[in-house]
Amino acid sequence: MWPLMFGLACCAVEMMHVAAPRYDLDRFGVLFRTSPRQTDFIIVAGTLTNKMAPALRKTYDQMPEPRWVISMGSCANGGGYYHYSYSVVRGCDRIIPVDIYVPGCPPTAEALIYGILQLQKKVKRMKTVQMWYRK
Repeated sequence: MWPLMFGLACCAVEMMHVAAPRYDLDRFGVLFRTSPRQTDFIIVAGTLTNKMAPALRKTYDQMPEPRWVISMGSCANGGGYYHYSYSVVRGCDRIIPVDIYVPGCPPTAEALIYGILQLQKKVKRMKTVQMWYRK
């Protein structure tokens, strides 16, 4: 699976830890990409503001189907500490559909890895996924 990082605040630091050699996501088949046109899922981490919401939607629309979303941290899940601010979207699920929620402020790198593995299990259960050699 090829994720796209959409880091908006302090949770992005934990997302970068996952991409570092200590956790080695390559062994799970996860390779980070920089273009939304080459990714399978997006990881939204941090406080989503009203100004960044259109950019998130545009990035999501550029991803090929099927596409999935992981919401990482309490700010991305529901606004977090800034929930009552006038400029904060109260959860990225108001802009794009979310498949996996990773709780925490900020969530640990291990929690994000667990969320990625849960997404992999969800994808494997879907009937739309077909191996190219079994047509």
